Amino acid sequence: MSSLSERPAAGVVGVPMPHESAALHVTGAALYTDDLVMRTRDVLHAWPVQSPHAHARVTALRVKPAYDVPGVVRVLTADDVPGVNDAGVKHDEPLFPGEVMFNGHAVCWVLGETLEAARLGSLAVEVEYEPLPSLVNVREAIEAGSFQGIGRHLERGDVEEALAGAAHVFSGEFEFAGQEHFYLETHAALALVDEYGQIFVQSSTQHPSETQEIVAHVLGLASHSVTVQCLRMGGGFGGKEMQPHGFAAIAALGATLTGRPVRLRLNRTQDMTMSGKRHGFHSSWTVGFSDDGALVALDATLTADGGWSLDLSEPVLARAMCHIDNAYEIPHVRVDGRIAQTNKTSQTAFRGFGGPQGMLVIEDILGRCAPLLGYDALELRRRNFYQTGDSTPYGQPVRHADRLESCWSQVLAAGDVASRQAEIAAFNAAHEHMKRGLAMTPVKFGISFNLTAFNQAGALVHVYKDGSVLINHGGTEMGQGLHTKMLQVAATTLGLPLERVRLAPTRTDKVPNTSATAASSGADLNGAAIKNACEQIRERLAQVAGGQLGISPSDVRFVDGVVRGLSGDGVAWNELVRTAYMQRVQLWAAGFYRTEGLHWDANAMRGEPFKYFAYGVAASEVEVDGFTGSYTLRRVDIVHDVGDSLSPLIDIGQIEGGFVQGAGWLTLEDLRWDESSGDRRGRLSTQAASTYKLPSFSEMPEVFNVTLLEKAHEEGAVYGSKAVGEPPLMLAFSVREALRHAAAAFGPPGTSVNLPSPATPEAVYWTLESARSTQPANSTTSSPGTTADSTTSPGSTADSTSPRSAGDSTTSSRSTGDSATSSRSTGDSTTTSSRSTGDSTTTSPPSAGDSTTSPRSAEEPTAPSTHSAGEPTSSSSRRAGG
Repeated sequence: MSSLSERPAAGVVGVPMPHESAALHVTGAALYTDDLVMRTRDVLHAWPVQSPHAHARVTALRVKPAYDVPGVVRVLTADDVPGVNDAGVKHDEPLFPGEVMFNGHAVCWVLGETLEAARLGSLAVEVEYEPLPSLVNVREAIEAGSFQGIGRHLERGDVEEALAGAAHVFSGEFEFAGQEHFYLETHAALALVDEYGQIFVQSSTQHPSETQEIVAHVLGLASHSVTVQCLRMGGGFGGKEMQPHGFAAIAALGATLTGRPVRLRLNRTQDMTMSGKRHGFHSSWTVGFSDDGALVALDATLTADGGWSLDLSEPVLARAMCHIDNAYEIPHVRVDGRIAQTNKTSQTAFRGFGGPQGMLVIEDILGRCAPLLGYDALELRRRNFYQTGDSTPYGQPVRHADRLESCWSQVLAAGDVASRQAEIAAFNAAHEHMKRGLAMTPVKFGISFNLTAFNQAGALVHVYKDGSVLINHGGTEMGQGLHTKMLQVAATTLGLPLERVRLAPTRTDKVPNTSATAASSGADLNGAAIKNACEQIRERLAQVAGGQLGISPSDVRFVDGVVRGLSGDGVAWNELVRTAYMQRVQLWAAGFYRTEGLHWDANAMRGEPFKYFAYGVAASEVEVDGFTGSYTLRRVDIVHDVGDSLSPLIDIGQIEGGFVQGAGWLTLEDLRWDESSGDRRGRLSTQAASTYKLPSFSEMPEVFNVTLLEKAHEEGAVYGSKAVGEPPLMLAFSVREALRHAAAAFGPPGTSVNLPSPATPEAVYWTLESARSTQPANSTTSSPGTTADSTTSPGSTADSTSPRSAGDSTTSSRSTGDSATSSRSTGDSTTTSSRSTGDSTTTSPPSAGDSTTSPRSAEEPTAPSTHSAGEPTSSSSRRAGG
């Protein structure tokens, strides 16, 4: 066992305890960036002048009328920038644009004595625009060839040959929406300038070091002239990794020009219309299966909707491509990725960082194809799990793949899945207008930054003469409990009670050059750096204690505030610290950590970019109303792998919160932009909580069971723990798949349905309506690429869902040589080609609860029928010899 992961017998890591600021949160005493305004004199307030066009050239900007408004002090424009007029790390985000790129783009900023004065001043600014053509959805961008950044290609094996030889081949498209972060605290910054011209910025940012760099870049200063502090954030979820920089730069520029503190805080509408969101994606795919249901090959193209600028779209796309396999072994893979440029907010990091989008594609494929293969979806997923010795399409060995089966088996048993499946079948048979569905889905999520250089962290630990300890580290607290875990790590390493350790706010003049608190790596990186600093101090104190106790320093132990040898009396920590000070022993240390064993070729999309994989499994049960499409989440059972938990209460809270946020993305949160050709084109229609539905208490499951996987020590990670921030979000795939199961139950057995994402009640209604219209399999047809003996359903449910996504069609071939085009407004389409020979028969799908064989084992039964009721009608094979 490595020294990093070895956990002492006594310590406060692993002890359940509340969030370190929990009492402050619930009493309102916790300070956030904007709370500091009331403690700061002579503050000016900033308000943006926003464009009403999705794409336009600014032909005239007249700010003089704003100065006639009482209380207006300054209007900031591009002419005021002493450095570089850009707030993006890719140098493609002008802080003051001459060409507005989305509806709501800020052209200039007004500073006022009051917020109202600044608002009125913004209304007085006169701007003339020359409207330009705009693209407001990913399909328009694809058709126009509007792409940005670097496209990527990931390939393993021979996809063409594998698909040509596959027994069953399906093709389709799937477009799904992004997600608004909707953190409780909107973007905020407060900037001050001291007598030396030093800039101090309080910012609600996940990446203080990069905020520091961008502020210095805009002001034409060196980084040492800018200090950025983040007290805490009222939520971030990735939305404050890149996007705060420009807002901090505006505040800092205003403070520099006026000599007064400047406060910039977006209201909710401004935040939603100006800041980026989770990337929506369009995918097209072809997948092949063997006769026994094993995935053979996948050929996919992923197109991310990047919005108007690159931001983090390139690494988001790369992670999506690296996670398109999720938990499944696919021998032959080819994935092409590209980033569409549209006239919308610049989409950015969001919990999961592209991983959820890639994983959603394969989960959607399996959910749609399982009935077509004659399999229960649970069983199809399980038999394709990674096994020991497998590796990912990009070449990384899948360590601890057996944990997938462990999590799955525990959920099956603890969730009583087999008996509940039988109960659901009986319920559905007895209720014509109400159906239930149950689904299980796994998660395999890689932990580390895609860019290897970001996988480093620093810490600064002070021990004062009275024995109290102060720790600083580069991670930021956004409610996820990182600071709680860091306190536990420091106290455990030094052998102290938790109350002897305090943590200072994150700021760039204490720990420099930090990485963002993102990629679920905050505890791994900063915890290891803190442990390193504490170990340096402990080793020095062990020398002092050894001399004082007359023993070897290697025999000194630090436990619960007392330092002693292997036996006999000890010395109190406070006394030892005083002695060390008198002996001129250094009582502070700078710690550092870099994640070892990572290597990644971004151009070849090959290597081992992740330290480890986090695993989990969820089972969800839903009930759907056939009249309205509304649904209830009845029960959720989760088993999740967090290694040896640093703080179990924190981890369980993260799992619950991540799951609910994922369920919101997949079932409720429906971002809508105006796609009309009128003056409101490109306007975000869902720009408040009144129009953008978030999960609430009413969406919480009636039964919610969360269990941490036991005996899951992770070698080489701080105290054997694993990351927990992002992976649980993808457990919510089980909710969406349960809704698919329930919607399909309105049709005949074996019905396959396409379910939009988000699966809102409206979308679910149209999906179940399509299932109702499906006819049972009762005819024999032939289509190109299939034998005349294959049995297929003449009806298709996979080509009709919500009518709002107009413009898509599926091509139906009802007999060889004859074709008809049926327009269905879904955004998705599926075609299938069967290469089975001989007769196909339909049998009951195997139940996941009845299976005891190992996934992909030789003893598994051969998959039943190639075609089943509700299958999308066949189309000709794309490949010769099929």
